Parts: sequence; structure tokens; C-alpha cells
Amino acid sequence: MAVHLGAPAAGAALTFVTLLGPAPTAPARCRDRLAAGGTDLSAYNSTQNAADFADLRTALGIEQWNVYGHSYGSDLALTYLRRHPQGIRAVALDSVAPPQSVSLPFAWHSAREGLDNLYQACTAEPRCKNRYPDLERTLNEQVRKLAARPLTLNARPPQGGDPVKVVLDGGALLNVLVAKSIPLADVPAAIDELGRGRPERFARARAAGAIQVAGQIAHGLTQSVVCSEWVPGHSPSDVLKAGREAFPGWPEAVQAQAPQLAFQDRLCRIWNVPDRTAVQRVPTVQSVPVLFINGTFDMKTGAGWARRTARTLSRSTVVAVPGIGHWAVPQSPCAQKVLASFLARPAAPDTGCVAGLRWEPFTITPK
Repeated sequence: MAVHLGAPAAGAALTFVTLLGPAPTAPARCRDRLAAGGTDLSAYNSTQNAADFADLRTALGIEQWNVYGHSYGSDLALTYLRRHPQGIRAVALDSVAPPQSVSLPFAWHSAREGLDNLYQACTAEPRCKNRYPDLERTLNEQVRKLAARPLTLNARPPQGGDPVKVVLDGGALLNVLVAKSIPLADVPAAIDELGRGRPERFARARAAGAIQVAGQIAHGLTQSVVCSEWVPGHSPSDVLKAGREAFPGWPEAVQAQAPQLAFQDRLCRIWNVPDRTAVQRVPTVQSVPVLFINGTFDMKTGAGWARRTARTLSRSTVVAVPGIGHWAVPQSPCAQKVLASFLARPAAPDTGCVAGLRWEPFTITPK
């Protein structure tokens, strides 16, 4: 049997929250409503989540099971493996967010790695290189330009509905890319079009985030985990330093806010849950077989974190799937084959399909 540890959001991957505007009143109202109902927000954390799964296995009378976690689910799976290894046969981690590393600076490092890999793939593809020779320079110029003078326009969400007003500023450009709101094969074309005064692809992608299905995201659980386990221990100057290292030359206002976690320090002051980093930011040291699957274009949880995390897991296998973004298994038949072979034979997964894999060819638009 396999148990799937997902994110604290039904049907979603790692949940990031961006607060817009000077006064984040919605989080305060949410917190007050939950607290008034008797909810102990500090009780919602990865330690308790892991204990719930350990108790569930026992209650169901299952001797051993396999664990698959993606995004925040990988953070939870590693916590579960560290604290309750009994009964875990094998662990598969997709788009790993290691508990000892995930933080606001982590978000900057991941964005840089994923975007660099995409740039390099375009350079390695002759048609993309010839058509879009200055992708990085173009994006850097647009981030600076829109940070100084944001663009406001109406755009129709890709999923349909009436046009909505969107604002494209420097941070919004990176957030759209990190969120994979633009298909990865279209990213070079979107950056090129933006540089030519055609922001429609970015605007439509930004509009996509304006529509949320009620109940889709567990905001309370998300904030309790993020504010107790990811945000503490790093000052605003640490986040700014990480932003400068990742994207030197970008405006400080953009560098100061981690991708898709903008103004999170302010939100966490409102959420007001205890710092749990001392018990959570701990490497998992285990001999249980562990499989890491990451996409090389993942800008949320960079593929390089898999190699670092695997160092303390003596029976681990690391697989990087070219051209895939966040949450690799649903997007890649090869990743699905590797996962299936790992669950069948944890000690000897078949990773042969990865050799020679290429990314989807990039979209080439007329000049």
C-alpha cells in the first residue's frame, strides 16, 4: 500500500501566498475567526502531521507501506521518516522541499536554479538560441522597468471568465514564472514578447491567479506550517542578501521579497505561532530506500536540493527529469515509470528511461 503525502492544499503543490497592498487584513480576520472558534494554530505543524500518519498506519493494521510526498508533502515525508520510521518500506519524494533547508532564502535559490536551467536548455536548442539570444538580459531589463513603472491592464484568465485587472511589476514577472503559470515551453516566447512591448502572455498568466476555488487551499494549515517552520531564523536582510545573490542588478524592492512568499514576514507576525525550527530543521538520517524525482526547470524547489538532501540517506536514488517543472511525476511518463519500478523494487529502481531524455521543444514565434 502507498500513502500519498501532498501539500496542505487539496489538489495543489507547495502553497505560496502573496499579499498585495499595505495592510494584510484578510490574514488577521482569518486568524481571529479560527482562534475565536477554539482552534490552536500552533498545533498544526509537520511534527503533528507526521504523528497522524504513523497513527493511521497502526489504526488500519498495515504492517508496511510506501510513502510518496510531493512539494510540502516531501517535507512532511522526511519528517515522518525521521520521527516514525517503523512500518515505512520506501519513500518517494517529488520536488523535494527538505525540512532542514526550506525557508525564504531557499525560494530565491530555487528560482535561480530553475531559471538558469531553462536558459541553458534554450541555448542548447539551436532554434531557440537563434530566435531568443538574449533571454536573461531581456527579463532583467523588464524586471527593472516594471519595478519602476508597473503596468496595469485587463486580461482574460486562461480558464475563462470576464477580464480582470492585473498589475505587472518586477516581482510579478518572477512570481508568474516560478508558479509555472506560463507553460515552460512558452517561457522564452513570453519573455521575448514582453521585451517587444507585448505583455499579453504574462498578463493572462497573472489573471489566472485571480480566480480561486473556495476550499481548494487550506490557508490556516499552510500559514501555521510556513510561519513556524520556514520563516523563522532568517531576517529581512538575509532574504535581501539571497535575492541579491540570485539576481544581482535587480531592484532592491524585488530582491527583498522571496518568490511567491512576498511579505510573508508581515503575515507571520499576524499569524503569531511559535518558532519550531529547532525541532524541524533537522536532516533525516535513515537507511530506508528513498527516491528523489525533480524536474530541472522547477523554480519552486530546485533540483539541486535533492542531491544535498540525499547525503544523509544511505540508500537513496536521485533522478533529474529534463525540462519538467514543479511536481514531476504527473507530467512525465518516464518519471511515472521510475516511480513504479521503485515501488516494486526499492533497492534497484529502473532509471534507464532518463538517459537521453530531452525537454519539450520551445515555442518559436515569428519575429
